[in-house]
Amino acid sequence: MRIRVINPNTTAAMTAVIEQAARAVVAPGTVVEGITPSMGPASIESHYDEALAVPGVLAEIARGEQVGVDGYVLACFGDPGLDAAREFARGPVIGIAEAAMYAASHLGRGFSVVTTLARTAGRAHDLAERYGMQRFCLGVHACEIPVLELEDPKARTVIADACREAVHADGSDAIVLGCAGMADLCEYLTEEVGVPVVDGVGAATLTVQSLVTMGLRKSGRGEFAAPLPKRYIGLLAEFGTDGKDKRL
Repeated sequence: MRIRVINPNTTAAMTAVIEQAARAVVAPGTVVEGITPSMGPASIESHYDEALAVPGVLAEIARGEQVGVDGYVLACFGDPGLDAAREFARGPVIGIAEAAMYAASHLGRGFSVVTTLARTAGRAHDLAERYGMQRFCLGVHACEIPVLELEDPKARTVIADACREAVHADGSDAIVLGCAGMADLCEYLTEEVGVPVVDGVGAATLTVQSLVTMGLRKSGRGEFAAPLPKRYIGLLAEFGTDGKDKRL
């Protein structure tokens, strides 16, 4: 089984963290490949960033389909391009926010999301609503650390403090980490905070592995059928679905 874990931003160091987290949870025989797109923003911290990350994600889905990848993880908490990726891929595509929220909902009466910047909190609330997690998501809290500064050794202490404050403020039974760049902090944060801390990278990777193991693929009907053949122009010419394009 081959699973590609796509980091929608273009920072290779973050992809390495994500890949390690995914590999740590899979069964023997499952091959995990961390993928950094060739185009897109260095980090995703706005709707603008997210929108411009999607072409790079779709290009990587297309490459994966050409070589028979079984399933994909979108390793950004905004789950950018998830619907479009599901249209194009034959196997399952799982977003880390989606997987983390579902996993956390099994661990208690409610969870808090701890994310990077406060400006991204609205997106987390939107996704909780989309995934039917409103009654479980008790709050969204920001640690105000930019994505590219998560590697700073001091960041883990700030994040731990934010997690503790979230548990106290919301009365939550679990924490969902609101950024793929926090994927390597789960064990540390669980010990520090005293409640289960869910990393979406691991949760999404195991969801893909489970679906593929059960022989499940998307139905390919209706909304998530393959995109209709269509020509694109300008900067997006390579993304056309008319059969003439080399990328899709």
